[in-house]
Amino acid sequence: MVDEEQKVATLADIEAIEQIPFEERITAANTYEFLLQGAEKDPEKVALWFMMTGADYKHATPTTYKEFVANINRTANMLSSLGVRKGDVVSIVAVNMPQYHYAIWGTEAIGAIINPINPLLGANQMRDIMNTARTKVLFTMPTFPGVDVWEKVESIKAEIPTLENIIHVIGAGIPDVAISFMKTLGDYNGEGLDNPVPVGPQDIAAYFHTGGTTGMPKIAQHTHMNEMALAWQIGKVAGMSESTLFLCGLPLFHVNGVFVTGLAPFHAGGTVVLLTPGGYRDQGVLKNFWKIIEKFKATSFSGVPTLYAGLLQVPIGDADISSLEYAICGAAPMSVNLFTAFQEYAGTKIVEGYGLTEGTCVSTLNPVYGERRVGSVGIRLPYQPLKIAILDVEGKYERDAEVDEIGNVSIKGPNVFPGYLQEEYNKKAFLDDEREWFNTGDLGRIDADGYLWLTGRSKELIKRGGHMINPADIEDPLTKHPAVSVVAAIGKPDPHSGEVPIAYIQLKEGAEASEEELLEFAAQNIGERAAVPKEIKILDQLPMTAVGKIFKPALIWEATKLVYEAEISGGLGEAGELVTVDVGEDKLHGTGVHIQIKPAPEESQDSIEARLKDILRDYTIFWEVELV
Repeated sequence: MVDEEQKVATLADIEAIEQIPFEERITAANTYEFLLQGAEKDPEKVALWFMMTGADYKHATPTTYKEFVANINRTANMLSSLGVRKGDVVSIVAVNMPQYHYAIWGTEAIGAIINPINPLLGANQMRDIMNTARTKVLFTMPTFPGVDVWEKVESIKAEIPTLENIIHVIGAGIPDVAISFMKTLGDYNGEGLDNPVPVGPQDIAAYFHTGGTTGMPKIAQHTHMNEMALAWQIGKVAGMSESTLFLCGLPLFHVNGVFVTGLAPFHAGGTVVLLTPGGYRDQGVLKNFWKIIEKFKATSFSGVPTLYAGLLQVPIGDADISSLEYAICGAAPMSVNLFTAFQEYAGTKIVEGYGLTEGTCVSTLNPVYGERRVGSVGIRLPYQPLKIAILDVEGKYERDAEVDEIGNVSIKGPNVFPGYLQEEYNKKAFLDDEREWFNTGDLGRIDADGYLWLTGRSKELIKRGGHMINPADIEDPLTKHPAVSVVAAIGKPDPHSGEVPIAYIQLKEGAEASEEELLEFAAQNIGERAAVPKEIKILDQLPMTAVGKIFKPALIWEATKLVYEAEISGGLGEAGELVTVDVGEDKLHGTGVHIQIKPAPEESQDSIEARLKDILRDYTIFWEVELV
């Protein structure tokens, strides 16, 4: 349990923590030393549990901290023997397994740079990332059910000139092509590093690519201090200790899996349960989720709204889940209905947060031990300054916003990255030349108590469950259709996923194509299934700004209007008649929906509002109703 003096409940508690200089909080020089600080608390304690399938949770394999550190040392020494030196890049394309952690921390231990890559990306994207990073060694794996890893790696390995060695993390490897990690790991020293080198807090530790399903993603650089700071910050506000037991079902190519459900509990001396190679995608994990919590006495887990919606369909039965203290939700907005329903169903609290790869993962979190304002993403982390910046018409910093004034969410602090590997992306990423304040590209406001409320995204990313979809990944393939002139992809409100992608299309003059034909073309030409639009709508003319750019807010408003009209018309019944639904800009909430209803004689403002709260319970966009 967490001592009272450790609990963070308000912004005042954050400010009290900051009375001690941050430099005194982190005593390790690098992530390897930082991890050892947690391991040394009890070397015989289980650091990591791993199950191959969710159905096999009763037979999960334990790894003690002593074994965990020994395997990290062996991995580091293996890499050293292959000629990996400080500053070299080691990529990893694999699914979740203990070897993934050995690769990450073993690479960073010798001052090399780890580069986790999403195994679901296309082969050409993987190649481009590794060429940009200048990969020297690649950890990968044989093809796994649902993930054609080796076929993709084999097709591109000759196109990566810096690549010297490939290591198979499972299986026997392929002679003359790949080294077997598990067969050779035991040949190396597990007691310490054979060739220790000075690795400091400002040295680059990792390259994490940002979201996107096609094209070349941005690569965010993390320093050792970025990673240690984030782990310390989230550990502090989430009350992590040696009694912490975190379930990890999010992928280890993503910062949440590595730091929130990885380095942070490891540094605290807690335990992580790695939920199968497939994570939450493994149906056995969802089916047995409550029993898994009971068996391991899990205190927390992290997920996205679609996970929580799915868990509501899984009976708790006689499972004892009293150990569960809280659950973290991020990546997409959670509706009030889902929030309330899950808390009541599981008897635990949900804390919503906000973050991004450039901030190493988390920037704000609703207080685990304080007031959680539903709809907000909480208060800032300690030593993580946060402000809303007002920009001029050219996108340059003009001033700080007032309380509740909408602007660009901006962050700085020890967890904020030093910039992208590709220098061209840094030009507009920061508010200042010193690269102190990072402009997240998200729009929001901060209330009088320091809670952040997101109101939109100037980056226009579509958030479908846990998938971050770049509209260009939909638009670019569709523009290759011979009949298409202009495409605009947006996120349409969805009760299950938060948003689903849809595309508006303007055809070339004189050209013909049906929406069904274009949907089929999209399915065949968009590589990531989550990015394939659910609908395509053909318009005579897409809305444009005065300077000739597509005005996407108008399309978002139109899509929202249609969704709200359908829901209200279908759910209002005899209580009244829907007159109009108007959607547009709202100065406080970003987007607002104004509803006009002609009520039945016996209905009042309160009764109509109550009905609408029930009808629109699964949506997150602000609305108000007027009776006419």
